[in-house]
Amino acid sequence: MAGPHYEQQYLDLMERIWTMGDERVDRTGVGTRSVFGTSLRFDLSDGQVPLLTTKRVFWKTATREFLWFLTGDTNIRTLCAQGVEIWTDWPHARYVRETGDAIDRAAFSRRIVEDGAFAARWGDLGPVYGKQWVDWPVFDPVGEGLFRQRDRGVNQVADLVQSLRTNPGSRRHIVEGWNVAQLDAMALPPCHKTYQFHVAGGRLSGVLYQRSCDVALGLPFNLWGAALFIHMLAQQCDLVPGELVWMGGDTHLYLNHAELVEAQLARTPQGAPTLAITRRPDSIFGYAIDDFNVQDYHPQGHLSAPVAV
Repeated sequence: MAGPHYEQQYLDLMERIWTMGDERVDRTGVGTRSVFGTSLRFDLSDGQVPLLTTKRVFWKTATREFLWFLTGDTNIRTLCAQGVEIWTDWPHARYVRETGDAIDRAAFSRRIVEDGAFAARWGDLGPVYGKQWVDWPVFDPVGEGLFRQRDRGVNQVADLVQSLRTNPGSRRHIVEGWNVAQLDAMALPPCHKTYQFHVAGGRLSGVLYQRSCDVALGLPFNLWGAALFIHMLAQQCDLVPGELVWMGGDTHLYLNHAELVEAQLARTPQGAPTLAITRRPDSIFGYAIDDFNVQDYHPQGHLSAPVAV
């Protein structure tokens, strides 16, 4: 007899937060219902992926964002050029606040793409995820109390691949985004902040710890991104995907997401989509969007809700 659908644990978490969460004022002023210390587990063997079926998850958009992280880029121009607007709200809000120009987001995004100087001035997010993943700053002493930053920092992702290949039993397979010294320079401090990986019997499993999680809008993308990371690493390191373990700190639903939450909880998950990676590039940094193919994904109708900036 088959067990519960893999998505049911996500829906159970959503219901628990909505019915039992502590209602509180948050950074955005919107308000949330929140619980603390949560976890989900997903089997990734045989191409399985934790794509939600009770609403459509735009996995290609999430994949483009993830591949952008791996480039170390921190400017939204490349994303906007691909029609990916995940990060546009923060620089758009800053532009409107600082200039008084009430340009709408779509026009702002077009200008980012079309005007390189404008993008350089207004499109940078600061040292967010990708910067920390592939170019964590390193400083060398050059005199008493003086330090100089190296031209290139630590590439955590490249080091991770090397350690998985050469020392699979290590307990230090970690990619960290929480650079305390640079948090104030980031448009948004990292939410999905710590990844750790584990090899057993030729299977690669991963833990994602997320300090803050928007369950309705953010978590579906975060689960996909973490699963994608494991699948890519497994291919690069001649391993097979094992399990994704997701852990949340402040795990919340925004109060203005009521319609989405209630509609989604009324649906029943169904289907079992799988991921095929159609090409093995020479490096973890060599993947392109066309290398990923999701099969048997038939989600129910799209549900939307506003992003709290």
